[in-house]
Amino acid sequence: MHGVNGFGRTLLKNGRWLVGLDADDLLERATGITRLDDFGTPPLREPLNLLLTSFERDADLNLVGRITVRSEMLRLLCNRLRLTHDRKQFPAIAREEILRPIFITGLPRSGTSFLHALLAQDPGARAPQVWEVMHPSPPPLRSSYRSDPRIAATEKELRWIDVLMPGFDRCHDIEAQAPQECIAITDHSFLSYVFESMYFVTSYRKWHDRQDKVPAYLFHKKFLQQLQCHCPGSHWVLKAPSHLMALDALVQVYPDAEIIMTHRDPLKVLASTASFAEVLRAPFTNRSVRRGLGAEVSERWAESARQAIRFRQSRPKSQNKWCDVSYLDLVRDPMAVVRGIYHQFQRELTEEAHGKMLAFLKAQRTDRNNLHRYSLEEFGLDPARERETFRRYMEFFRVVPEG
Repeated sequence: MHGVNGFGRTLLKNGRWLVGLDADDLLERATGITRLDDFGTPPLREPLNLLLTSFERDADLNLVGRITVRSEMLRLLCNRLRLTHDRKQFPAIAREEILRPIFITGLPRSGTSFLHALLAQDPGARAPQVWEVMHPSPPPLRSSYRSDPRIAATEKELRWIDVLMPGFDRCHDIEAQAPQECIAITDHSFLSYVFESMYFVTSYRKWHDRQDKVPAYLFHKKFLQQLQCHCPGSHWVLKAPSHLMALDALVQVYPDAEIIMTHRDPLKVLASTASFAEVLRAPFTNRSVRRGLGAEVSERWAESARQAIRFRQSRPKSQNKWCDVSYLDLVRDPMAVVRGIYHQFQRELTEEAHGKMLAFLKAQRTDRNNLHRYSLEEFGLDPARERETFRRYMEFFRVVPEG
């Protein structure tokens, strides 16, 4: 990989546009691949232009980075074209109702992925799987949901993660048929927090922070309608820490959403979050990744915690649609937490769901968290300062400090 990027640096000095990231070229290429020309809504030209400009000015992409970004932009654009075409071909998609979806959010590394996978064991639950988020068209069919050829194709694509990102598997489990963070759906709107997690896109991030997030969540809903039309469940179970930064938009689009927020001592999550960001970014840039990363992670998630507090304070009458979950409780007795969630949201926990969840718990890996440990100091963070930064969050949500 280093050899490829060394060759790439030499190549880019003489012609960086050999791996082009030009909006017009990408749009034309996507229409050529799909033989479609309607990208649907929301409008994508402005966010796409700003994102691509940020890739060029801020990200210092190496050759692998440029190839990866170009490939990902084309995948998203082709998906947009195909999704729009599917809605025209099958008008029933637009009539699908997304009722009482469950959204899991919280600081990274606070148990959101574990809880998502656990709640997804309910046979009535519908959690978007990695393969259908990556390749949503045509709409999945119930008859072939577990054998769709896109599953095998996605597994092949995911093998590149092990090549590009050594150490990824110690930080996060990902398989084609595993539940996927639904924030990846918003990538298709080009109004997404995912891009900043993988690349240095400073100017795009600043612009994105100022934007209305409702268009991204309206697209999110369209996407779920696509996945649901032939494969419904009793309810969706969705997850992303980044929802913390857009809760107002989320409930505007999903007014009957039921939201779970996991909580953990920030001093136990910040270093791990920074380390994961380092794993994600390092393969794609010539920049020094670690420099300033700890401060960036702390600032981003401290602001997300402040936004969550403001959201909760502004909706005192919506507590029945919210459930707080302690990471320590989740680790100590996950099924007690599940029973509390179902009780809070007035849902029935069937014997079948209970049994499948217990079987899932018995099969869980126990070694990954032990492998992924880093100190705050490694990322330039002072524990006393971070404790003060997150003091209001811990007080408001009654988060217990961990030893």
